[in-house]
Parts: sequence; structure tokens; C-alpha cells
Amino acid sequence: MDQQNQNLSCHYDKIMDFFYNNSNRNQSKTDDSWDNTQLILVQVVGCLFCCFILFANALVITAVITNRRFHFPFYYLLSNLAASDFLAGIAYVYLMFNTGSVSRQLTVNGYFFRQGLLDISLSASLSNLLVIALERYVSIMSFKVHSNLTKRRVTLLIFLVWAVSILMGAVPSMGWNCICDLDTCSKLAPIFSTSYVIFWSVSNLVMFLVMVAIYIRIYMYVKKKTAGMKQHTNNSINRKKTPIKLIKTVMVVLGAFVICWTPGLLVLLVDGVCESCKVTKFKRWLLLMAVANSVMNPCIYSYKDQEMWRTIKNLLRCIGNGTRRQRSSKANARHLHSGQDTGNSPLPSDEME
Repeated sequence: MDQQNQNLSCHYDKIMDFFYNNSNRNQSKTDDSWDNTQLILVQVVGCLFCCFILFANALVITAVITNRRFHFPFYYLLSNLAASDFLAGIAYVYLMFNTGSVSRQLTVNGYFFRQGLLDISLSASLSNLLVIALERYVSIMSFKVHSNLTKRRVTLLIFLVWAVSILMGAVPSMGWNCICDLDTCSKLAPIFSTSYVIFWSVSNLVMFLVMVAIYIRIYMYVKKKTAGMKQHTNNSINRKKTPIKLIKTVMVVLGAFVICWTPGLLVLLVDGVCESCKVTKFKRWLLLMAVANSVMNPCIYSYKDQEMWRTIKNLLRCIGNGTRRQRSSKANARHLHSGQDTGNSPLPSDEME
């Protein structure tokens, strides 16, 4: 009876060690423990990836801002996807240094903040991909390179994406958690309710299916359209290669996202529906797969879009030239200063003579 009353009371004053012990009470501690070597490896590799994520996505955003050829709805939404990956890089860095034994010492609010950053970045990435899919659908159905969305509507869509993402990331801290009902706690996220974990994983998997269905519809339409155009003239097809290239770029991005995130979502779903399943041993590797996805995206943009790659190379040249110029100016300043010192030194002896 006392145990039941404890499970139904609220525990906002406890640190996360209490909730980890509760969630994994039927499992050995080695299933959730971090070996020091593994932890250091994950932190080093993860931080290197995160530095690349932050730098590469900042380059993509800057490329869209500085190149007028990218001032279209598709590229605005693509830069917003890069912004969500940039946030993911920040979230991963924060997670890397607040995991393992450190995570057990976090407060409830500290854990909500850590997981909230991850959930917001994932929701933003997924929402951006869905909005891009819809934008591509509208443009391709009229067989145009870009849709007729105005800047105001694109801005509204971007605002909506972030509003929904922040809401999804804040839902557990707003009450959908197990802090007051320990029997419903998830094993992977010890203060998240299993019902929320199921909702989160199922809703994201459904969004995956919706986006895949949209792109299959687009692909079938483009295939049919180009087959009909081949009977008339090849020039028309050459002029319309650009929208097809953009579709291929987004399909590769979506494919990478699905491959990297589907295993994690399936494990979350298993965690929600299976009490006896041991899922905690997979979480560190699923985390690295999620990090890898944010690493791949800017590489895909650059590889699949020649104009994007040229713009990024120009930006890198500017950064390199600026660095060399700065070093040269510092060296000249030091040389001038030393020259002035040597030039002034004989004056006293001249005056004495």
C-alpha cells in the first residue's frame, strides 16, 4: 500500500537517479551503464560531428541569404531545415556532456530542458521536410521550378513550423509525464509517460509515411509527364530538368532522415508497448545515428546542388582570404612596430655625439 501511494505521489524534488532506478528496476544496472571508454568515444566523435554540423549548416544558411538565385520558397524552407539541424547540433553538444553518470544527477527541469532541445530539433526537421514536400507537390503538379508562395506565406509557414516544434518539445514538461505516476514511466526517458512515448513515435512514423506517399505521387507524375514530353521535343525536357533535380535532392534528404530516425522511433515504440523488453542498451548507438543524419544533410545539399556547392566554396574562400589577410595585417603591424623600435633606438647616441 505504501509503495502504491509513493508511485501515485509527485516527485518533482527528486534528481534523475531516482527515476532511472525506478524505470530500470526490473533490469540489471549494466544494461543502462556507460563504460568509460564508450562514453569518451561517444563524446569525442559526437563533438567532432557537432562542430561540423554547426559550421556546415551555418554555411548553408549564409549561402541562401547571400545568393539571390536561392531567394525562392524552396530554398527558404531548405535553409530553415538547416536551421533545425543547427539547433540539433547545439542539442547534441549539450546532451554529450549531460549523459552517462551526469544525467543521473540532473534535476527534473534540467532533464526536461535536455530532452526538449532534442525534441524541438527533431520536430522542426520533420515539420520542415513535410512543408518542403507539400511545396514541391504544388510546384511539380504545375510543372514549375518554384511554387508561387509569397514571402509572407513562407514566413508564416516557417513561424508555424517552429511554433509546433516548440509546443511538441514542451508537452512533457507541461504535464504529460510520469512524475506523479511512476508505474507508467518509460525506460528510455525515465520521466516521460509511456503513452506520450507511443504518441511521439507513432505520430512521427505516420508523418514519414505521409511524406513517402507524397514523393511517390510526385515521382509517378513526373515520370508520366516526361514520358509524354519525349514524344514531342527533347528541348522541353532539358528546360525542365531543374524541378526534377530539386525533387531528387529532397528525396535523398528524406531517405537519409527515414533511415537514421526510423530505428530510434521503432525502439521508442517498443519501449512504450513492451514492459519486459530491454531497449536501453540501444540508445547510445541510436543517438549517433541521429547525429549522423544532421551531418549528412549539408553534404547532400552540396553534392546534389551545384549552385549551392559553388556558393559554399566562395564562402570558404572568403573565410580563408579573410583569415590570411588578418594574419598578414598582424604580421605587418608587428614588423612596423619592431621597425619603429629599431629606428628610434640610435637617436639617443646621435644626440650625445
